[in-house]
Amino acid sequence: MTDTTQTPPVAAEPFRNLQAVLELDRTGDDTFVGTSLPQLNGRVYGGQVLAQSLLAAGATTADERHPHSLHGYFLRPGALDEPITFEVERMRDGRSFSVRQVHALQSGKPILTMTASFQEVQPGIDEAQRMPDAPAPESVESAVDKLGSLDHPVAKFWTSQAAFDIRHVNGSLYLSTDRSGDDRQMVWLRARGPVEGGQLMHRAMTVYACDQLMLEPVLRRADLGWATRGLSIASLDHAMWWHRDVRADEWLLYVQSSPSASGGRGLGAARIFAQDGTLVASIAQEGMIRVPDVS
Repeated sequence: MTDTTQTPPVAAEPFRNLQAVLELDRTGDDTFVGTSLPQLNGRVYGGQVLAQSLLAAGATTADERHPHSLHGYFLRPGALDEPITFEVERMRDGRSFSVRQVHALQSGKPILTMTASFQEVQPGIDEAQRMPDAPAPESVESAVDKLGSLDHPVAKFWTSQAAFDIRHVNGSLYLSTDRSGDDRQMVWLRARGPVEGGQLMHRAMTVYACDQLMLEPVLRRADLGWATRGLSIASLDHAMWWHRDVRADEWLLYVQSSPSASGGRGLGAARIFAQDGTLVASIAQEGMIRVPDVS
């Protein structure tokens, strides 16, 4: 979280504003255009452009085929004041699977490239890891409540524009850390409004939400928080697999860890469980993490 008083304008209804941004304009059979939400750092939020890319890919795929995986690379920072063009390439349409590649462009240059695979629902082996024990989301303090009491423009911006209710079981990293050196983290998360649409939209919403959390286990292991002075973080790539149907407007538990951090990069991993214990998705993300040398 950057310490600055130059905060961008916020939407009166942040969840509706998110829904509007995810409604892309179709300008051709395989071409779409979208806008961006305001951000403190003046750059397009990675989860937003990933979600928009997935929706663009899904718009060129049969309705009965749902996204089961995506792999994206963040290539350049995106400008908030410039529309994003999404060009979809139909890589393959098989009997059960469809593959799409999407290039998100600004000023003719790609800011993200993503490949997504879609599959018709089919029978097969059905096994999964169990959800670990976790307190009920109602018993965990919301980030909106935690930051909303602070008289600071940055905190007020984050709480005013939050489209998702985020609740850190282990304590949030917004203000401080517990300095335990433990990378494990559990977070309850739910959209702050009903999500309209089928699985494509619900899965796009989970893509949008998770990007902001994926590198927190790296920070937690290093005893760092978002308020660490001089901290610089940027997502490099993102991979996600959906195992089962998901509802972004119902409570989801993110069980997170960090397998490794070195060379100015950190890797975050997560499993997402529905509140009934069903494993619905898995995620991995590598990011650039730079910390000032204070030695």
